[in-house]
Amino acid sequence: MNHISSSTLFIILGLLIVLSAFFSSSETGLMSLNRHRLKYLSEKGSRGAKLAKRLLERPDRLLGLILLGNNFINILASAISTVLALRYFGEAGIAIATGLLTFTILIFAEVAPKTLAALHPERIAFPAAYIYTPLLKAIYPLVFIVNLIANSLLRLVGVNPEQKQNEGVSVDELRSVVMETGQLVPQKHQDMLLGLLNLEHTSVDDIMVPRNEITALDLNENWDDIIDDLTTCQRTRLPVYRDDINNIIGVIHMRRVINLLSRNELTKENLELQIRDAYFIPKGTSLYQQLINFQKNKRRTALAVDEYGDIQGLVTLEDILEEVVGEFTTDSPINNNSIIKQDDGSFLIAANTHIREINRSLNISLPTNGPKTLNGLILERLESIPATGTSLLIENHPVEVIKTQNNAVQMARLMPCLDTGKNDSEDNDDSQKDINSDG
Repeated sequence: MNHISSSTLFIILGLLIVLSAFFSSSETGLMSLNRHRLKYLSEKGSRGAKLAKRLLERPDRLLGLILLGNNFINILASAISTVLALRYFGEAGIAIATGLLTFTILIFAEVAPKTLAALHPERIAFPAAYIYTPLLKAIYPLVFIVNLIANSLLRLVGVNPEQKQNEGVSVDELRSVVMETGQLVPQKHQDMLLGLLNLEHTSVDDIMVPRNEITALDLNENWDDIIDDLTTCQRTRLPVYRDDINNIIGVIHMRRVINLLSRNELTKENLELQIRDAYFIPKGTSLYQQLINFQKNKRRTALAVDEYGDIQGLVTLEDILEEVVGEFTTDSPINNNSIIKQDDGSFLIAANTHIREINRSLNISLPTNGPKTLNGLILERLESIPATGTSLLIENHPVEVIKTQNNAVQMARLMPCLDTGKNDSEDNDDSQKDINSDG
């Protein structure tokens, strides 16, 4: 290098720093690419995405290529800076050149380029892939030797570099991805996707109509009462039993009954001919599994039973779909009869309302890992049947019992959350301490 002019050496040194910045930024950019977006762009026909995806299939070869180039350039830059330092400062210039070159490479060839690539990986990685693809082919023998030695060392410690990583996404990871989409996906679509993902963690117990609220037809009633029940029924499918709801005979589709009524052909015998076998499921079945079962059995209504075969509730296909897409019958669940907003900001809630519906409607977080209804939650916290006027605190929400009847809470008032900073255990203690004296 002694015969090369100093100005030429400075130009070469500047070019080497630029090349070092290219290798550093492209390494970070390629490794920061979102693999799922990369696959999507590749399938959409992006040439840069296809090349980058192919390079990332063997990261050991890609890293070997990048580090070979980067280290060669940095060593060459160090040699040139040493020659320049000796020309201008003599032996003392070596230390000066080392410090200046280290600082220059750190700022201009490492930190700044890598930060840029981390923020905009696709802008850096895709153009770089056009360069690395032919470069890898050109110096593949050298890269192969480097990888052979490095991979041999990795195998000694039990790592197989050629083993392809699992690029699948778990349900929890997918849920996080959906929640982080922000403005890219409409909120309604996010809620639907999350609802679909949550079906596996929700059981029919959380959404079923409880046994005491099932609308059903008793065939042992007198005929006039049966006709009255049929004409006032608001259900499409009506369970039929004799004397006790545990003696379910089957299910009647109201469309067939209406056809008979319109032709004046409805008799008890004809009515019984319209009965279809009931579909029973065990309580605790996940909503995802039940959705599959509905599809497989071509049914839309099921009766949930316990381990003794007793009816516990009724679940429909529409109930499961509402967990995914939201309520069908009203724009806001707060406007229905089970949750009524008051002028003071509190809510009157029918105590048989499911806790999941309350949480979804009011955007709060009452516990769902125990009782399924507000009545059950109140009874669990108090460990007794409260009198009207009893108050308690649940998850920092003051709750007042408005009406108690037939050994159950019928109506309760839920107040806005108190910002007390207490933990759950303190809330449980307070729920006992805050009971009014008449409770």
